[in-house]
Order: sequence, then C-alpha cells, then structure tokens
Amino acid sequence: MTDTHRPAAPPDRTQRPPAAPGGPGPRALCDGLLWTGGAALLVLSVAVAVTIGPARISVPDVWSAVAAHLGVGEPRLSPIRDGIIWNLRMPRTLLAAVCGAGLAVCGTVMQSLLRNPLADPFVLGVSSGASTGAVLVVVLGVGGGAVSLPAGAFAGALCSFALVMLLSHTLGGSTDRVVLSGVAAMQLFSALTSFVVMTAADAEQTRGVLFWLLGSLGGAGWGDVRVCAAVLAVTLAVCLGHARTLDAFAFGQDAAAALGVNVARTRTVLLCTTALLTAALVSAAGAIGFVGLVLPHAARALTGSGHRRLLPVTALAGAVFLVWADTLARTVLDPQEVPVGVVTALIGVPAFVLVLYRTRRPA
Repeated sequence: MTDTHRPAAPPDRTQRPPAAPGGPGPRALCDGLLWTGGAALLVLSVAVAVTIGPARISVPDVWSAVAAHLGVGEPRLSPIRDGIIWNLRMPRTLLAAVCGAGLAVCGTVMQSLLRNPLADPFVLGVSSGASTGAVLVVVLGVGGGAVSLPAGAFAGALCSFALVMLLSHTLGGSTDRVVLSGVAAMQLFSALTSFVVMTAADAEQTRGVLFWLLGSLGGAGWGDVRVCAAVLAVTLAVCLGHARTLDAFAFGQDAAAALGVNVARTRTVLLCTTALLTAALVSAAGAIGFVGLVLPHAARALTGSGHRRLLPVTALAGAVFLVWADTLARTVLDPQEVPVGVVTALIGVPAFVLVLYRTRRPA
C-alpha cells in the first residue's frame, strides 16, 4: 500500500508577507506619497512663481498677502506690493495651474476614449471654434460691445463642438467618425478665422488676435480663476466617477460593451464634459497646445494606465508644468511677453519625442 500523504512543500521565501489587516498596501502608500508630493510641489511652484518679476517680492510676502486676504493674518505689506501679488500675479499663476490641470485631464480622457495616443483636448475642433468666436468679437465687433472676447470664444467653442457631435452622429457615431468630424470642424473654423482676419482686420488687430490664438494669460482675473476652477472640479469628479469605464475603453468599444458599459451614453457624457472644460479654458487663456498631448504620456510613465491613479497625477503635473511655462513666457524677454503656447510647444515637442523614444516597442 502506497502512502498518499506527501510532505508539505517548503515555504516560498520569495513571497512578500501579507499587509497588516487594516493597513494601507504598498500601492496605496505609493499613491498617497505621489499625490501629496505633487500637491506640495504645486503649492511651492505657485508661491515661487508669484515672486518672479520686476518687483522684488519674497515668498513670505506672498504668504502674508494670501493670509491677509483670507482673513487669517494682519496686512503688513504696502498697498502697491499687495496689489501686485493679489491682483496681478496670483490670479494669473492660479489660472495657469487650473488651465494646465484641465488640459492635461482632458487630454488623458480623449486619448483613452478615442484610443488614440495623439488625441488632445483640441481634437474636437473646440479651439478652432473658440478662435472664430474671438475673432468675430474683436475684428467685426459682433455683439456691439456687449459681448466680451471670452464670451465670444466660449460661444464659438460650443458651436464647433455641436457641429462635431451632429456630424459624428449623422455618420454613424463610431470613434473614427468622431475624430474625422473633429478634423473637419477644425479645418472649417480655421478657414473662417483666417478669412475674417485677412479681410477685415488691421495690423494691430491682427497682432492682438494672433497673440491670443497662441495662448495668453496676461488678462487673467479672479473671475476667470473661479469659473475655470469650478468647471475643472466638476469635470474631474465626473471623470474619476468613470475611471473604471475609461479603463474598459482601453480594450476597445466592443470589449467595454461586453463588460456592461453603455458605450454611447458614456462617450457622450465624457465628450460633452471635457469639451465644456476645454471651451472654458480656451475662452480664458486661448489655445495652449501640447499640454494635453504630452503630460498624459509622462504621467502614465509614473502611475500606469489605471485612471483612478492617473487622472489626479496628470492634473498635478499639468498644473505645475503650465505654472512654470507661463513664468518663463512672461520673463524670458522682459518687458516683452511671449505667448505661453509658444513656450509649451518649444518644451513639449522635445519632451514628446523623448516619451515616444522611451516607450518605443522593438521591431
């Protein structure tokens, strides 16, 4: 009779010990450190960026001005220095952070939703529509002075997005039809913008329009910061709520549908949400390129493709990046200002090439 009892296998000493009950796992701890470090870096970047400029201001001056306006401390700065910090540099720097975070989040969602690594927030023609609306207000005086440039840009962006959704729905509503409709709307509104500028604008108007089209945060105010931050908060909440759905879209629409995802409804909700945020950001700061294209790829190198981890890191990275890009844009040729879109392109193109090189696949 054979013995059916075999000796127990020796323990695998290469396995990690299980996490303590109730304690955070290694991934949760890593995420917490990453998010905390990113938030701290963003706060420090904003504080330091506000000090950079012709007027000599220190970081303690910035903290003092902010504390005084929040009712935490007593004002100790002169009215001029306090005005430079609170009314000029702080809203501009905060708007740069909000725009950077928003564009990066929109780029992340568009790349996953459309399964296109080259997708960015402007793939739906929103920036071209905003440009046309801004040009109509500035050059042709549409609205008789009652409509501001941001309002005209926002209306133009919404018109462009509505055209894209109508075309894509008419043509079948698939992902490739959405992209092609966005390209068609982009070309149409770009042609309209060029036609109006060439036929009706003078040299000064042309220069002002071109500067805005390349991205500018020079006219930032607290109203712009509040509106864009509110839209960003709503968009980020919606996207985080659909994080698992975005993960499913990485395997294609058919796979997402097999997992129980309502593809048409989810895509419509996310496209409308990101388009609304992009329209708000473009109307406040113009078309700032490469932020929504490069930053999602860089963030994926840190967090992987899971959107619950990816979206917050992308937002923080985009905010920090655009804060320093705008600081460079307003100081590198002082007293002349460079459009921030030029700076993001000059930095973004080499960074994008580097990201593509590091993520290349062997032939």
